[in-house]
Amino acid sequence: MKLLALKPGESVLDMGCGAGSIAIPLAQDGHPVIAADFSPAMLGTLDAGIEYYGLENRITPLELAWDDDWDLVGPVAKAVDVAFASRSVTTTNLKGALAKLDRTARRRCAVTMVANSSPRYDLHLMNAIGASVTCSNGFVYAFNILIQMGALPQVTYFESPRRDTFDSLEAGVADFSRMLEHGNEDKIDRLRDYIAQHMIENPHAGEPGSKGVPQGRYMLDHIRKVRWAFIVWEPVSESRS
Repeated sequence: MKLLALKPGESVLDMGCGAGSIAIPLAQDGHPVIAADFSPAMLGTLDAGIEYYGLENRITPLELAWDDDWDLVGPVAKAVDVAFASRSVTTTNLKGALAKLDRTARRRCAVTMVANSSPRYDLHLMNAIGASVTCSNGFVYAFNILIQMGALPQVTYFESPRRDTFDSLEAGVADFSRMLEHGNEDKIDRLRDYIAQHMIENPHAGEPGSKGVPQGRYMLDHIRKVRWAFIVWEPVSESRS
């Protein structure tokens, strides 16, 4: 939200809004928000948040996917001052997605994309057990596409910390084993040894954790960090007559 650098009262499109983790605080700050997502379940949770905080006049939910025809079901061209997608650019047509944001905004566009390995992986752990990890270059492609579109994108990198907690060694192994897909399945014994050596008591056990689930009794002795690229640009498309 800080990097968006919104002006007071500016209208926004939050594409891939999920349950409203950004849309709701933006609306509370006085911004009219079009909160779009392809998932009816996410929009249902958003609706509950809108009602709870009394934001019916500030947030307009919209069921919308990247691959939809925005001329038919999306916001009209230049509908908002700022259009952004935070960690939600999930499409096989990246150029088309960026162009859709560009055509919707009058002043500013932005996307936040992962800038190392997928958020599903603990890169520190994977390196420690000798597992291979494919890093994402999607943000590089996005930057180059924007250059080709005639934009002058700017990039800021930041990290978000994550704590994975669990209630026993075997529960930790079961949880982290999801990271051993795509050729790393043979590293399960190394994974178990690593967790056994690096698991420590969680001082916040039982407190609310991510997604509302209580935190487990144990955690690893390092903080998992996910690096993100925040890419911002001024729209290059013109409004239609």
